[in-house]
Amino acid sequence: MPLDRERIVAAAIALADEGGLEAVSLRKVAARLNAGPMRLYGYISTKQELFDLMVDEVYAEILPAVQPGDWRESLRILAHRTRQAALRHVWLADLLGGRPTLGPNGMAVTEAKLAALDGFADIDTVLRAVETVSSYLTGAIRREVANLRAERVTGLSKREWQRASGPHLTKMLATGRFPALTKAVHDGADVDAETSFATGLDWVLDAVAAKLTRPPA
Repeated sequence: MPLDRERIVAAAIALADEGGLEAVSLRKVAARLNAGPMRLYGYISTKQELFDLMVDEVYAEILPAVQPGDWRESLRILAHRTRQAALRHVWLADLLGGRPTLGPNGMAVTEAKLAALDGFADIDTVLRAVETVSSYLTGAIRREVANLRAERVTGLSKREWQRASGPHLTKMLATGRFPALTKAVHDGADVDAETSFATGLDWVLDAVAAKLTRPPA
């Protein structure tokens, strides 16, 4: 079967899904496709270009078929779809938050974010709002993925890690040096990752709403 960019990117994504970004190289992708590495250079010049194409391909999974008319619901859906894509492709967390994605799918997602707020404030306020939501998204996704990776490396679930760490934590809290942390441990609700993500996102969107100069319809 002849090579093309689509096949190369699909093979790279499959490798990354299986073993992370460290499993991706032009040589390994070529082996996956039963091709000589030099053949790939006719389509991809560097590994960074390959990463950019991989990210843009995943961004195609993020953009919904229909955009809601409500700005808040639009940004919420995009955020949740980004998180879901990152959980399917955990390597995406390592590539979020850098320079803007300039592929067609990445630009379409950015367009959807900006369009959701178009007309609700001046362009600089809209840009800061989109950046703020994106920063929350990147941080929350990286935190969740880091926990998933820790589970995989240690073999301990969150509950198992908590039980194993319990004696040390109890000893440290008993010193009286950490009263606020003690209150949080004893009285704070333990919520799952999806609930935590959704709550934080709603708070960020509340902050965005406070900066809009035109009230929502």
